[in-house]
Amino acid sequence: MNIGDVITILEETAPPAYQESYDNSGLLTGNAGWPCTGILCTLDVTEAVILEAAAAGCNMVVAHHPIIFGGLKKINGNNYVEQAVIAAIKKDIAIYAIHTNLDNVLQGVNDKIADKLGLVNRKILVPATTHLLKLFTFVPVAQLESVQAAIFEAGAGHIGNYSECSFVVEGKGSFKGGAHTNPFVGEPGKRHTEKEAKLEVIFPAHLHSKVVNTLLKAHPYEEVAYDIVPLLNGHPGVGSGLLAELPEPLEEALFLQNIQQAFGLQVIRHTPLLGKPVKKVALCGGAGSFLTRKAVAAGADFYITADVKYHEFFDANSRLVIADIGHWESEQFTPDLLIAVLQAKFPTFAVLKSKTDTNPVQYFVG
Repeated sequence: MNIGDVITILEETAPPAYQESYDNSGLLTGNAGWPCTGILCTLDVTEAVILEAAAAGCNMVVAHHPIIFGGLKKINGNNYVEQAVIAAIKKDIAIYAIHTNLDNVLQGVNDKIADKLGLVNRKILVPATTHLLKLFTFVPVAQLESVQAAIFEAGAGHIGNYSECSFVVEGKGSFKGGAHTNPFVGEPGKRHTEKEAKLEVIFPAHLHSKVVNTLLKAHPYEEVAYDIVPLLNGHPGVGSGLLAELPEPLEEALFLQNIQQAFGLQVIRHTPLLGKPVKKVALCGGAGSFLTRKAVAAGADFYITADVKYHEFFDANSRLVIADIGHWESEQFTPDLLIAVLQAKFPTFAVLKSKTDTNPVQYFVG
């Protein structure tokens, strides 16, 4: 198995196209063609994590946070980023980061947080509106089933929890082949009318080339007529944050205790309690204050996130409770998610969880 095989599975789970524009997910060091000797999963990459991987015989580190965000102008070992990169290069260790693309998928980081709190009825808080395309094409009725099956296999036709979704209407298409054509039906130089089906299907934008190439290969015509149209529909499986519910309403203080226990917290920074039961919960792992107003608008009773600044707490405006549980704390179970994804595909391969504590924030309890 090569590093590239591991990357393929990770990118099927969280396509790179779903990362934010500022992000730097992907293969940061190493080569996709290297044989993979083992995988170490971690939240952050530090020199200690690289050395741990080398000691365990793992030449690939899969991390949530990219160790490199901007360009490195110097690599002198003067900070933790340079130290980690130097160690990775010396030890021939590939570093792969899977960051906001894993945040932005329904079964990603936020879903893992929801698991820890026993939340149900989960959906994306703010669905992305730039990741869906619609394909229109025209197929001879007799070949419709085979063309449909091919583009469904390529990843088209998924809407929420439904697959193989399409719309078909029958009509008549006409064409006249030139002198050097070899039409599937009809004769060159003569206008031909064929009973055709208009096929419409939605697909994720990052699958554009795959879906179109599959259509061209599966379609019987020499020249395939098709249109690709961008959609503004919200993608039900991609976007920011998560909105879910508790199975039964809980008193606010009790819910805070549950959060504290589930995440092993010493402290929770939160806005004043409102004296009402908690039923609907919004959450965003890591720095999520940018979604507070969306959580309010969605009718959430609680918003769980991290890195909330002083003035941003005022955005609760007595309409919900903001609970800041800490950045590392909110995402600490992400390596478990990565391990589950990889072990499901490679059950007999060495996929390990880092034992290095990379949390840079400590709390003094007097």
